[in-house]
Amino acid sequence: MLGLLGELLITAGALVLLFLGWQLWWNDMIMANSQSDAASQISQDWIQQDTSTPEPVPTTDPAEPSAEPAPVDYGAPMVATAPANAQAFAVLYVPRFGADYHRTIAEGTGHDVLNSNRLGIGHYDGTQMPGGVGNFAIAAHRSAFGGGMHLINELQLGDAIYVQTADGYYTYRYRDTEYVAPSQVQVLASVPNNPDATAVDRIITLTSCNPLYSTAERIIAYGVFESWQPISAGAPAELAPIIAAQG
Repeated sequence: MLGLLGELLITAGALVLLFLGWQLWWNDMIMANSQSDAASQISQDWIQQDTSTPEPVPTTDPAEPSAEPAPVDYGAPMVATAPANAQAFAVLYVPRFGADYHRTIAEGTGHDVLNSNRLGIGHYDGTQMPGGVGNFAIAAHRSAFGGGMHLINELQLGDAIYVQTADGYYTYRYRDTEYVAPSQVQVLASVPNNPDATAVDRIITLTSCNPLYSTAERIIAYGVFESWQPISAGAPAELAPIIAAQG
């Protein structure tokens, strides 16, 4: 009798492990693909719907044909108004996460966004929008439900973090990472960890759970704004082939 009970417990344990494996790997992969497909669609829609006059492409000096093109200054970045909850408004690209990585950013950080098979990245209500002075803060799962920030710990100094909206492309550069308790919401302040300070910089903050398969703490990755360009100017050089591949 005891032997039979032991075998049943072992079988039950194996079934639980198989279910967890399906949930954390197979289901995660399916959702990641679905989220990427949805992000590709919204990205291409914005590009195709843009009817503005193409921006001039900087040219080299004829006297110095080998010189690098002069950068174009498109002025202050456009900053949109935050949309309604669960409404998509941007696509996130992080080449460090893989050339095929792109996910939709939607307003809010509830399950209707983070656990969605079409969204996956959530924007913290009350934080800045892309390009705004202050803190543009977003969140995603580290594992399961598409694992939108599975590789957040692998970011390296200077890595590009691109945000595409209907208005254009915003380029941020990764600077540093910290690990905090889930209660340390000061990381979402306009000046992270200094809520009484007045913001002068444009910052992006990526947040997720840490370690993998745990919610014990949060991993926080910060980036600083570098540039922006309208949709009509085309995507930044590093991002252009990634977006072209979506089509």
